[in-house]
Amino acid sequence: MLYDDSDNTEIEVYTRVAEELDLITEALLNGQANRVKMLTQIAIENGIKPMTILEKGLLPGMQVISDKFKQNMIYISDVLIASRAMHAGLYVLKPILSAPQQALRGRVVIGTVAGDLHDIGKNLVVMMMRGAGLDVIDLGVDVLPEDFILAVEDYQPEIVAMSAMLTTTLPMMPETIRELERNGLRDQVKVIIGGGPATKDFAHVIKADGFAMDATEVVDLVEQVLAVGK
Repeated sequence: MLYDDSDNTEIEVYTRVAEELDLITEALLNGQANRVKMLTQIAIENGIKPMTILEKGLLPGMQVISDKFKQNMIYISDVLIASRAMHAGLYVLKPILSAPQQALRGRVVIGTVAGDLHDIGKNLVVMMMRGAGLDVIDLGVDVLPEDFILAVEDYQPEIVAMSAMLTTTLPMMPETIRELERNGLRDQVKVIIGGGPATKDFAHVIKADGFAMDATEVVDLVEQVLAVGK
């Protein structure tokens, strides 16, 4: 009987991929932006899928940073350094993740709500949406309710997406929804929310049309919301 080493080959490939992803996570935790960028590029060249790099290499590192910050184990300066390293990896992944993979017809206006300057989560969502073929209008961070209203009037989107990473800025989400109502625009758009402190229950309370836990869930959520609107 001939020896079949195919199983060993698969194990070796799996181990190599895991090691490469661990190196990316470690570099991000150390705030080594240039190294994260280089390792991400090498991973792409070695055939590792961009979403795998994002979900298994970059995001776990930022989750560790977020947990440590919540536990007062690190300072905001450490978070900013890690965020810079995260952006370095995203710089490599963005052109690939943003390339349209399918034709989802729809336009989305998105922004981080007023008082909140966090943009990593929002930027990931933007990439996922654009990768799904959506026309995304990114308003950036610290977006006032009035700015969302102007964007809805100017761009006529099917969806308004709001992000928040600070508990203190969550009230800006229902305020924006009320502003849509006051301007007679609420029935024209679906509203979805996301971000660290946001929850499905909160989305229900403020009468949003949907909630996504993270960027990987957004495309499915958008498809569901658009389907309901047809």
